[in-house]
Amino acid sequence: MTFQPVLTRHIADPESATLQGYLRNWGFQGFKKCLDMTPAQIIDEVKASGLRGRGGAGFPAGMKWSFVPVDSPKPKYVAVNADEGEPGTFKDKVILEREPFMLLEGIAIAARSIGAHQAFVYVRGEFVRGLETLQKAIEEAVAQNYLGKNMMGSGFDLDVVITRGAGAYICGEETGLLESLGGHRGQPRLRPPFPAVEGAFHCPTILNNVETLAAVPHIFANGAAWFSAIGSNPKNAGFKLFSVSGDVKKPGVAEAPLGLPLDELIHTYFGGFNGRPKAVIPGGVSAPVLKEGQFSLAMDFDTLAKAGSMLGSGAVIVINDTRCLLKVAHRITKFYSHESCGQCTPCREGTRWLELILKRFLDGKGRPEDLPLMQELCQGMIGTTICVLSDACGMALAAFLEKFEDEFQAHLKDGACRRSR
Repeated sequence: MTFQPVLTRHIADPESATLQGYLRNWGFQGFKKCLDMTPAQIIDEVKASGLRGRGGAGFPAGMKWSFVPVDSPKPKYVAVNADEGEPGTFKDKVILEREPFMLLEGIAIAARSIGAHQAFVYVRGEFVRGLETLQKAIEEAVAQNYLGKNMMGSGFDLDVVITRGAGAYICGEETGLLESLGGHRGQPRLRPPFPAVEGAFHCPTILNNVETLAAVPHIFANGAAWFSAIGSNPKNAGFKLFSVSGDVKKPGVAEAPLGLPLDELIHTYFGGFNGRPKAVIPGGVSAPVLKEGQFSLAMDFDTLAKAGSMLGSGAVIVINDTRCLLKVAHRITKFYSHESCGQCTPCREGTRWLELILKRFLDGKGRPEDLPLMQELCQGMIGTTICVLSDACGMALAAFLEKFEDEFQAHLKDGACRRSR
């Protein structure tokens, strides 16, 4: 059966970002069904659907919600990660700009599941259009009683506030986001305690990505069984937004079921590869690169993890054989070096050392001993820091070193890079 888009079905509708358009298309059907359910039943439905976080880690959403203590005397919050700072990722902005009410409905369901009456949407500062569209949607929803006091006559109160991001990649990490949200420097926290117990303002908090929460209303409108039947298997259920860039004929965002083979995804939704693909980064630059022979892997969480990579945010970057992979690796490492918050020594020092060694290679001054040195640095950066920025840099470069050692050796032999890009 042909897959019918869900999140993006109506994005071409000029009124999709208005309350009238959202209500005409499907709006708030999921929330209405939740009104006849207890908070525990809401969480159980999300668990049964198999929904996993769409922001990167792929952690089961219902399980995360269930960690919020029911008997906590503190206020409870919902926090939304709309920072979308992972290079290659640009799918959440589509929801912010075209379907903001879908996100608001998802927030409302999440809030009701834990008894939260305040939600914060942490939006990347550069997403001016999305921020303005979401703010207008919030105001319209409050005016029409789809948010605020006694929303929709349900007896449930919910206030949603937008916080503009602080401009740092590290603020996309969940605890760095929470620190920034509280007015502090955006540095990740040690865990435990986890955000479900001590999150925003040190109170119990659900923290999910935009796409994750946008899927929630459809689970309740259509049922958990409907959602879990989409995708490659119940552990990789549902649909996913993919941001595809690089050497493809039609770069952009498309929605597809989880588990579609990578090459089929590219040919079906993005016009096919542009040139001969040499490498593919499957989930944002944090995801270890794939090489030829791996381009038919299923695009789901578990298949890519088994292959030594990860689905991440679903940001696919295609690199064809006209490009220098050392330049790609250097750009990625330079990004991580720039964005490290400096809290942890392996990250602060390791990212910078790797950047400098790769620059030396590109300048034609690489040394044979640099290859094992970089491998050693990568290993020392994995699993040794508070957050996974260091891991991401180490795993990404280690994959380039392992799978494309011939290119590094060619730079040693030939000196400066012979490719123009």
